[in-house]
Amino acid sequence: MSKPAPIVAELGRPETPEETAARKAASSKAYRGSQTIRNLVAALLVTVAVVAVIIFAVPRGEPVAAEKIDVAAIAAGVESTVESPAIVPELDGFWRVNAAGLENGATPIWEVTLAPAAEDERGFIKLAQAFDADSSWAPQRLSGVAPTDEVRIGGLVWDVYDLGAAGSDANLTYAIGTQAGDDYVLLYGSRSADSTAELGETLIPQIRALSEDS
Repeated sequence: MSKPAPIVAELGRPETPEETAARKAASSKAYRGSQTIRNLVAALLVTVAVVAVIIFAVPRGEPVAAEKIDVAAIAAGVESTVESPAIVPELDGFWRVNAAGLENGATPIWEVTLAPAAEDERGFIKLAQAFDADSSWAPQRLSGVAPTDEVRIGGLVWDVYDLGAAGSDANLTYAIGTQAGDDYVLLYGSRSADSTAELGETLIPQIRALSEDS
């Protein structure tokens, strides 16, 4: 003899087959939903753990300092190429060298880019020594600007180039240049006239030496 179906308290009677199926389906759905939430939480915890491992595993150190540019060594190579002395700026703690090299062309050009070493100082000055050239070469570097004045620095007469808006695209505001024997030396950039003149004065001994050797 078969066992009678149990009476469900909420119904006050046994469940019909349809009600039993519906109850089991709802229970199964609720179980699957709880499993999905558990899986999501577990996946999130795993992700957080992986990120934490990456953060703490990566070495923390000081940024690698930029390699110091040996201007004197590069200048020596330039001199052997052009068979003429190359001017080497004295850094004296104020300046740092950002770039240095020889630009080959119809007129070989030895160029050194200088910027203040102190973080609170802004601007730059480029030293360009054009071999076997005169002042007519300078406008090629200065958007076609010709000398507008002259100034005496260290006993030498320098051409003054007031770039104004002409040099705005290249962030150039001021330039001076002077003849150094067979070469023309140009200082140009975004520093003040006084700062540019101070740099120019440190180059006077080398410029005079070039003039005496020519």
